[in-house]
Amino acid sequence: MGALSGLRIVDLGWAMAGPQATRILADLGAEVIKVESNARPDQARTTFGPHVGERGINNSGYFNNFNRNKLSATINLSLPEGREVFKKLVAISDGVLENFSAGVMKKWGLHYEGLRAVKPDIVYVSMAGFGHSGPYADYQTYGPTVQAVSGLTFQSGFPDMAPAGWGFSYMDHTGGYFGCMAMLQALLYRRRTGKGQHVDLSQVEAAITLTGPALLDYQVNGRPSARIGNASGHPTMAPHGVYRCAPDESDGGVGDDEWVAIAVATEGQWQAFTCAVGHPEWQHDPRFETFTARLAHQRELDGLVEEWTRPRSNLEVQRTLQAAGVPAGRVQRSRELFEDEPQLEHRRFYPVLDHPVVGRHRVDGMPAVFSRTPAEFKRGGPLMGEDNDYVFGELLGMPEDEIRRLESEKVLW
Repeated sequence: MGALSGLRIVDLGWAMAGPQATRILADLGAEVIKVESNARPDQARTTFGPHVGERGINNSGYFNNFNRNKLSATINLSLPEGREVFKKLVAISDGVLENFSAGVMKKWGLHYEGLRAVKPDIVYVSMAGFGHSGPYADYQTYGPTVQAVSGLTFQSGFPDMAPAGWGFSYMDHTGGYFGCMAMLQALLYRRRTGKGQHVDLSQVEAAITLTGPALLDYQVNGRPSARIGNASGHPTMAPHGVYRCAPDESDGGVGDDEWVAIAVATEGQWQAFTCAVGHPEWQHDPRFETFTARLAHQRELDGLVEEWTRPRSNLEVQRTLQAAGVPAGRVQRSRELFEDEPQLEHRRFYPVLDHPVVGRHRVDGMPAVFSRTPAEFKRGGPLMGEDNDYVFGELLGMPEDEIRRLESEKVLW
């Protein structure tokens, strides 16, 4: 039995941010019912891949990754009858989560005030990009635009280069994590008081929490945001960076694109580092003798470090430095993470799921291992409408002929 067993969440999340939030709830035992329709399926089903085989509505790896352990019920919310069925489902649920643009749910009468009328203690989490108030409330967003507006894109990269950005939609993950936390906090409050509430989560503001000390630095010191590449900023470290290693010549390797990250923070780690790389004399070199000197000559030091890492594999460097107590980690890709990671294998990080279309596959598991209530992985992402009979028949008690009628009229569709 999972930690959240007994909770029922209606999931209107789509794309990544909303499904990321409810995925965590489902992994921890909540019954998460994903509501979508053939008229407006989750964008992740059709747009985001990779798809297994020809592109279809049930075989997106992206969709299945963020929707495992969930049920699927199809309700066409653009139709009045569909909205009435949806309200019945909310009436027997604990929480609703949606990440539509502000105003979409209100247009259907399914905003917090509308659903509170049918379920007074409902917890309702909204995850619009800019939140549901303010001059930008109607703006459209995706993860990359959230990253830009939050200030993160400008800070990413090297000082003498244009902003590198954060890649695709990392902020959807951050928004999802905050969405999950918000749902749990509001459910805890409801358990204590019996009162539900609306949580208006702004994904942009969630992203701003990752800007680190940049806001404080501007406020206190008047310094604008800056890009610092691989430097650590605060606290300062030296050597600190990602260093090139020997090419990977193994079958399926990527050639001369191997790297290792090294971070030396303390004097003890510096002494251990110099001994591990066979250059204890660096401790007495005026360029590196003190921490201040190492920072002043960081480029020279980086060059020397890479002279040592270059002929070695990144795994050898990781093992050598970690054995000496120096933080170091090889830069890994999917192949290493799946096939050559004894730590993840030991923690059983990749549960195996079956799926009628995608087939048997591994997924990333739950990073937090609960001693009493471990996360459970019971099923892959749901087929569209796979659980209609259970949701409408068993949970809502609708007669079968009524369900079939509504399906034929594309209400439950």
